Amino acid sequence: MRKTPLVTVAAAALALGLTACGSGSSGTGGGSDDTLVVGATAVPAGEVLTYIKDNLAEDAGLKLEIREFTDYVLPNTALQEGSLDANLYQNKPYLDDFNQAKGTDLVPVVDAYLPPMGVYSKTADDVTELADGATVAVPNDTTNEGRALRLLASEGVITLAKDAGTDASPADVTANPRHLKFKELDPAQLPRSLDDVAAAVINNNYAQDAGLSPAKDAILLESAKDNPYANLLAVKRGNEDDPRVKTLAGLLTSPEVRRFIEDKYQGSVLPVTPR
Repeated sequence: MRKTPLVTVAAAALALGLTACGSGSSGTGGGSDDTLVVGATAVPAGEVLTYIKDNLAEDAGLKLEIREFTDYVLPNTALQEGSLDANLYQNKPYLDDFNQAKGTDLVPVVDAYLPPMGVYSKTADDVTELADGATVAVPNDTTNEGRALRLLASEGVITLAKDAGTDASPADVTANPRHLKFKELDPAQLPRSLDDVAAAVINNNYAQDAGLSPAKDAILLESAKDNPYANLLAVKRGNEDDPRVKTLAGLLTSPEVRRFIEDKYQGSVLPVTPR
């Protein structure tokens, strides 16, 4: 049963996968001089970008190359170092935390969609059914752990201190009536933890990569309303006005992409109204 109340540094460097969507001599982001090279995780960012490349980019005069990554660190380091022109996979709290921790200078361009974080369990149909003393696995990076705890708090499973922000940790839990225990894991490992814990709070892309449907399988799922965790198109500061970036930003927020998201993901990824 799913409920939708109000409401990504994580992995060690893993293998980098490249989706061949263009080639050429070295340019700003490693492609040809007029090709926009965008880093993305496979789901949903890579799928959304592939839809744009296959259906909208040519008519918009955009040459697009997509490079797929399997972790949350390399897309930002590659963007900072210049082997990417832009990336799509993260939310603003994560971007802000990454910039502060790593000394990078990356900025958001536009919100694209919300991949809602969810709570998953093989033994409970509702978070209120979690047993006393149950272990709940949560992401081990600052931003996503805070997001996971805020999701649990939104349903009253725990209470967080009033001054707990997006970087909330278990130390900020002020009430825990079910005496839940929190197991911090690399976000990519969370789906595999479901056989060993009562529940796990899993990022959307890793849930879908593991064959889970957020809309159908999550026992608690974020909604898009007033949600600060929309995935955004990001660039290195100073490149916000690159015409190629502006073109991609416009396509990401187009009615065609909104319909694609609604039709393909059926509530497992949600369109957003750009801020």
